[in-house]
Amino acid sequence: MRLVQFCHRGGEGGVRVGVEQAEGQGVIDLKAFDPSMPSTMRQFLEMGQEGMDCAKRALSSGQHMVAWSDIRLLSPVTGPEKVVCVGMNYKDHCLEQNAPIPEEPIIFSKFPSSITGPSDDILLPEESQVSYKLTAGHPTMTLHTTEELLCETDSRSACWNIENGTNVIHMFTLFGLNLQEVDWEVELAFVIGRKGKHIKEDEALSYVAGFTVANDVSARDWQMKRNGKQWLLGKTFDTFCPLGPALVSTAALKDVHNLGIRCLVNGATVQDSNTNQMIFRTEKLIAWVSQFVTLCPGDVFLTGTPPGVGVFRNPPVYLKRGDVVECQIDEIGSIRNTVM
Repeated sequence: MRLVQFCHRGGEGGVRVGVEQAEGQGVIDLKAFDPSMPSTMRQFLEMGQEGMDCAKRALSSGQHMVAWSDIRLLSPVTGPEKVVCVGMNYKDHCLEQNAPIPEEPIIFSKFPSSITGPSDDILLPEESQVSYKLTAGHPTMTLHTTEELLCETDSRSACWNIENGTNVIHMFTLFGLNLQEVDWEVELAFVIGRKGKHIKEDEALSYVAGFTVANDVSARDWQMKRNGKQWLLGKTFDTFCPLGPALVSTAALKDVHNLGIRCLVNGATVQDSNTNQMIFRTEKLIAWVSQFVTLCPGDVFLTGTPPGVGVFRNPPVYLKRGDVVECQIDEIGSIRNTVM
């Protein structure tokens, strides 16, 4: 079963929960099928088996179907209590940065306000900026923002040296220079379906409502250089957690730990791996995290990214305005977000 959260393109009716019909026919509006059904995915999951049974009946009925062209997909879940993230959880991602394989899960978080939809824009934050020094036969200037840089270059046409830390890059034009260090990270995500604490590993999958695709967008300057190198701020800007397109049940997947996972930027593949590279799988992550906190319906887990992120390229590559980022996982689907 594939559950979605959507709204009508005309705006009427507000947020709705739906279940996808087979072969792309459309989405069944659960609240239209049964007015007692809640409007949001989190509320729906809090209903437990009662909600799932209703979704199955609605799917079997084929009634109250809405065409894809009439709806806008939202993140499969919004307003969760927690967004739990896992770092360094792909073997091949550890290898690309010459890092040891972790012996236990590395856990951090994003704020729920970072969640955005499968086709919504990713907003580059003004707070994520790199300081550059420019020299061209005159005293060195330190510039901190795109606007300041363009103001200075408008009045000079000489060839510039751009100094960022210890690296000097020779440039013939500065227009369009990307001063931000915002990066992509395709990830398999899952959503908790029922409440639990100290969950046993062999029972963990029964606590999963479904799997979806995530992009753990990251401002590397705030993650790796500022805020005491704590990851939270660099990971949690608004729009830094696109999710979607659907919440896909475990039963609908052949093997969630053997799925192709990819990220494309402007159509070029930048990440290409398989979830079989995960060090700590879904069951282990649930058992581990539930030692510390009670997991609740709607809680989101991001399970780590494979190799190919921009920060570890030589030279590093970061997102800029106008870029289109597409994250794909076989059998689950894809999300496609434009950088603004």
